Amino acid sequence: MNLEEYFARTGYKGSTEKQDLETLTDIFQHHIRAVPFENLSIHCGEKITLELEHVYNKIVRRKRGGWCMENNQLLGWVLKGLGYETSFLGAYVFNPHQNAYATLMTHLVVKVIVDGKAYIVDGGFGVSYQMWQPMELVSGKDQPQAPGVFRFTEKNGVWYLEKMRRKQYIPNQSFSNSDLLEKKECRKVYMFSLEPRTVEDFRFQCTYLQTSPDSLFTKKSICTLQTTDGFRALIGWTLTETTYNYKENMDLVEFVTLEDEEVEKTLKEKFNITLERKLVPINVKGSYTI
Repeated sequence: MNLEEYFARTGYKGSTEKQDLETLTDIFQHHIRAVPFENLSIHCGEKITLELEHVYNKIVRRKRGGWCMENNQLLGWVLKGLGYETSFLGAYVFNPHQNAYATLMTHLVVKVIVDGKAYIVDGGFGVSYQMWQPMELVSGKDQPQAPGVFRFTEKNGVWYLEKMRRKQYIPNQSFSNSDLLEKKECRKVYMFSLEPRTVEDFRFQCTYLQTSPDSLFTKKSICTLQTTDGFRALIGWTLTETTYNYKENMDLVEFVTLEDEEVEKTLKEKFNITLERKLVPINVKGSYTI
């Protein structure tokens, strides 16, 4: 495991000498545009484990992606290796279909201190809720980014992340009422406290999320990657390509349904992923929006 090999994987060629916000942002953006947020292991007979060496081999050497516990654990290791002050936090993800936050702490994020200020770095959420820049940990301040306007709100020691999106233009009208489309313009994303966590705090969740029939991740095969002007996502057989601010205050959302034989080719061409085992796509309706 070494940082040079990781940077070759993400294509980052900038400086690593300064532990400043500009460097942090650049490293982070290279990660989210090279490493997909994906749960494909669950749907091709592989077990997801949280050992750092396993995560490193999967993402860096096998050129795969991962979910939050993999992506953000790797990011935390990279940033700590560069001299950043980092810690892990645990979040409870909002489920729009139940209109409630999860009761299980399933989302791992990284807190980074830069010049005395705290930032949240989260490279493991995917789709349109994936932040593109580290977010300053301040309450009530709009933080506009390419994907939309993000905002933290703090109440009684609990922090809430929400995102406001633009209007959406959907050329393929047969998808205009798709359950994959987020209907609200302001969406709650997750809540968390500032209590430091370790990877050990996520062992149970890692097993539960990939085995329980109630888990979103067993109901949907997901692969999503940020691009320079938006993101693409393959959920089941549905490929979505979103272009942010395609027109004034309007995002372009393009849908296409793939045939079985097109799925693996699309993973290679659009996400640079080659699986070692056969993928069985799945998309049970509900629970996941873009």
